[in-house]
Amino acid sequence: MKWFINIWRTLTKPAKYLTLGTVSLSAFLMGVIFWGGFNTALEMTNTEEFCISCHSMESMPYKELQETVHWSNHSGVRATCPDCHVPHNWSRKIARKIEASHDMWGWMLQTVNTPEKFEDKRLEMASREWKRFDRDNSLACKNCHNYDSMKWEDMSKLA
Repeated sequence: MKWFINIWRTLTKPAKYLTLGTVSLSAFLMGVIFWGGFNTALEMTNTEEFCISCHSMESMPYKELQETVHWSNHSGVRATCPDCHVPHNWSRKIARKIEASHDMWGWMLQTVNTPEKFEDKRLEMASREWKRFDRDNSLACKNCHNYDSMKWEDMSKLA
C-alpha cells in the first residue's frame, strides 16, 4: 500500500504549472485522439474507391478485374483491391502502406496516367506484386481461400 501512496503523491505533487497526473492524463487523451485519427485515415485508404481514384487504375486493372471470377461468381463473393493487395496483419499492413507510397509517387509524377504509360510499367508493377505474394507465401489469397474447405474434385483441371 505504501507504493501506491508514493505513486499518488508523485502524480498529485504540484509542478510549476501542472501536476504529473494532469500531464499524464493529457498525454493519454492526445494519444487516443492521435490513434483514432491515424486508424481512421488507415481505414479510409483501405477501400476500393480510394485505390481506383489514386492509382489511375479504373481504366485498366479495375476493368480487367471485372472480367474475373474474383469480381463475379456463383457464390456472390467479390474481392476488392485491399483484399488482395493489403495484408490483414497490422504490422504487415503498415509495411505495405509504406511500400504503396511508391505507387503514389508514380501517380503524382504521372508515370502511369495513360493506358500507354500504364502498359509500359505493367510488367514492373506486376513483378513487384508477384514477389510480394511469393515473399508472403500467398497469404493474401489464404485470407479468403481455405485449402481445407475446397472441393478439389469439383475444380477444373489446369491445362
